[in-house]
Amino acid sequence: MNFIGKNARNASKNKINTKIKNKILNDYALLLDKEKKLILRENIKDIKFATNKGIKGNLIERLIIDEKKLYNIRNTVNKIAHLKDPVDKVLEKWKQPNGLNIKRVTIPIGVIGVIYESRPNVTSDVASLCFKSGNAVILKGGSEAINTNKILANLFRKALKDNKVDQNYIQFINSKDRKNVNFMLSKMKDYIDVIIPRGGKFLVKKVQEFSEIPIIGHLEGLCHTYIDKDAELKMAMDVVYNAKLRNTSICGATETILFHKKIVKKFCNPILKKLEDNNCKIYGDYFLNQHYKGEIYHATEKNWSTEYLAPIVSVKTVKNLEAAVNHINKYGTMHTDCIITKNIKTAKKFLKNVKSSIAMHNTSTQFADGNEFGFGGEVGISTNNLPPRGPVGLQQLVSYKYEVSSNGSIRK
Repeated sequence: MNFIGKNARNASKNKINTKIKNKILNDYALLLDKEKKLILRENIKDIKFATNKGIKGNLIERLIIDEKKLYNIRNTVNKIAHLKDPVDKVLEKWKQPNGLNIKRVTIPIGVIGVIYESRPNVTSDVASLCFKSGNAVILKGGSEAINTNKILANLFRKALKDNKVDQNYIQFINSKDRKNVNFMLSKMKDYIDVIIPRGGKFLVKKVQEFSEIPIIGHLEGLCHTYIDKDAELKMAMDVVYNAKLRNTSICGATETILFHKKIVKKFCNPILKKLEDNNCKIYGDYFLNQHYKGEIYHATEKNWSTEYLAPIVSVKTVKNLEAAVNHINKYGTMHTDCIITKNIKTAKKFLKNVKSSIAMHNTSTQFADGNEFGFGGEVGISTNNLPPRGPVGLQQLVSYKYEVSSNGSIRK
């Protein structure tokens, strides 16, 4: 592990121009196509292992790579190749009365460690994003996807080698030993500048508890959709249905719906019945119980702080916008929260006052995704108070420094 760390640090010292970066990414995409049969064969090994181990069906679904998913993986790599290089960009420049010419310029972070589960596309997405932003990356994937992850990482390393660039820009820890994770978190702060966890609550919590290295990430995605008194019913129905049920297992899925009290009688039955008809279990407060005609379970305090990642939703009535914002800021996890309203003034107040890293207006929370934001992909979503926040894509994987020049200025 120390050897991997030293290799990553040394690789990160090499400055690679944009043209070569893009050539390597395009070569990698071609290799993904050329070695399609090999990738799919390695993926079958992982699926068999996961099935024999008794891993849940929804987790196996994340693990599977077929021709369509492989096409999407290649497409993401090509998109990243076409994005602007975020390194060595002048963010700001000015001249001081003391004769100093100052520029704030973007630089790579250095070495990024990524610990993740299940989805093999994370290997190619993260490797591509880190490389394009000038960072070396150490990848530690889950044991259930080790064969697929290994071939995806090795093909990237081949693209690097073919272009005479240090292969150790991309390193994959080819071991199922969980002690390697502990070692990364506690013993590699001299080599790794930041850790990014991608996975379930247990993994992220472990990383947060044990890491000696700064972290970019989020523990839970307890997202809310607030339906204001000035909402339009059809829009509210469509957005809520998508936000909750399009994909219940992602961190951007809405887990709590808030209704303004004034529209409960008119809105709750059509909106919640559509969810119930599609096998969504509903927990509601006392006021909602009085007005909803379908099947509803009594909500307790625990429901307001539960991330279900399943077809289950908590529903609460609030007396006004301020009560909705207060509920979100108390129970939410600063991930993604939405208001549905035709009132622009109300929407602006909501957007400015929720603590969310992503605040939305008339938009499904399921859009909380770096690819949907035009980032070409993401290494994860951050709910940290310090930047980066929200989807962490190419432009968020750089830091900056100040470059100062003068005509021999000396300080009095």
